[in-house]
Amino acid sequence: MTWPTVPLRRLVTCLDGRRVPLNSEQRAAMRGSVPYWGAGGVVDFVDKAIFNEPLILLKEDGSPFFIPGKGVAYHVEGPTWINNHIHALRTTGADGRFLAYALNCVDYSNYLTGSTRDKLTQEDLKKIDIWQPPLKEQRRIAEFLDIETARIDRLLQLRSRQIDLHDEAKFSRTYDAVRGAKITGERKSSGLTWLGSIPTTWRVAAVSHYFEVELGKMLNQERAQGDQLRPYLRVANVQWDRIDTSDLAMMDFPTEERVRFRLKAGDLLVNEGGSWPGRAAIWNGEIDEIYYQKALHRIRSRSVEVPRWLYYCLVVAEQMKVFQVQGNTSTMTHLTREQLRPQRFPFPKPDVQRSIVAQLNRAQDRDLKVRQLLNRQRSLLAERRQALITAAVTGQFDVSAASGRSVTDGVTA
Repeated sequence: MTWPTVPLRRLVTCLDGRRVPLNSEQRAAMRGSVPYWGAGGVVDFVDKAIFNEPLILLKEDGSPFFIPGKGVAYHVEGPTWINNHIHALRTTGADGRFLAYALNCVDYSNYLTGSTRDKLTQEDLKKIDIWQPPLKEQRRIAEFLDIETARIDRLLQLRSRQIDLHDEAKFSRTYDAVRGAKITGERKSSGLTWLGSIPTTWRVAAVSHYFEVELGKMLNQERAQGDQLRPYLRVANVQWDRIDTSDLAMMDFPTEERVRFRLKAGDLLVNEGGSWPGRAAIWNGEIDEIYYQKALHRIRSRSVEVPRWLYYCLVVAEQMKVFQVQGNTSTMTHLTREQLRPQRFPFPKPDVQRSIVAQLNRAQDRDLKVRQLLNRQRSLLAERRQALITAAVTGQFDVSAASGRSVTDGVTA
């Protein structure tokens, strides 16, 4: 089957003129149970509605128009409040549920404007070509997809919950390890409210007691030319426990700066700013000559202390919101050298550090494999969901032939 297509303007009436944006203060003054819709979906709840009818909501800007499986259109019923970042459409010649599914299968590349932010204007949305099977068939397709996508959505939620539980167990194991929870013997207060007690043989000390902390700096890029260029790491390269070297920047590091800012295998890099102050990873030495630049702290052991031990301490500290402005609930925009150097952590003897780190490393390797498997299953489920919707709304298969059986058979928990 191949369905004919028609412009969206023949199937809907645009109600954008009735939309009303509310800022956060206005919404805070009218808390309620009515969904407040924007480009990000439901972004809040208020106590009044400006619509109370079945509608198609189609995102206007800042939306994942080119990411398959990421919804840009929704079919809603009942009271709603809609702001000016999502189009409000009343269906006049189609089943609303079918139309929402169809709009999530459109190639939007021919309908978007905007140089820095994709935007779907009212005029352009009216030009969108939509498949139009008979109305009775639209309803049959919508009912079929409601059932099948609900089954996949339940499995996706289960996978997400499994990932959350896996991450919680991983953090709990790391938290217990850095405070010696499973080490027998007497314990004492660590003096760190976020950590609790530690074994009596462990010491609590500032980072600077065992490690040197060096913050990178901005160098003159205008001097860079030819074979003087050297690769260096930026904040974006440092992920949790992983340094991404697939996108390295190049710069001229003057001779006098090369000793100071050159990395060695085993150096611990910590983000100073950006979205993740405190995020850390160990440099493994995979590139012979590489440097680091502004907004990264390099932490190097002064003696026999184990950088990997400090890495695990930083993981727990970040999760426990240690890196926050005192008296403020928001995360710091910068983790300065002056704040990082005196930060206190527990330090057992180096041989104990190495033993615990080895156990955590083995567990982390297992964790990585499990998480990769769960993420892969989640990706396959999302791909299957989108493929099913596309095939149904475009007439690639007859949904009536699937009546009485689930096309998601074989996709189990």
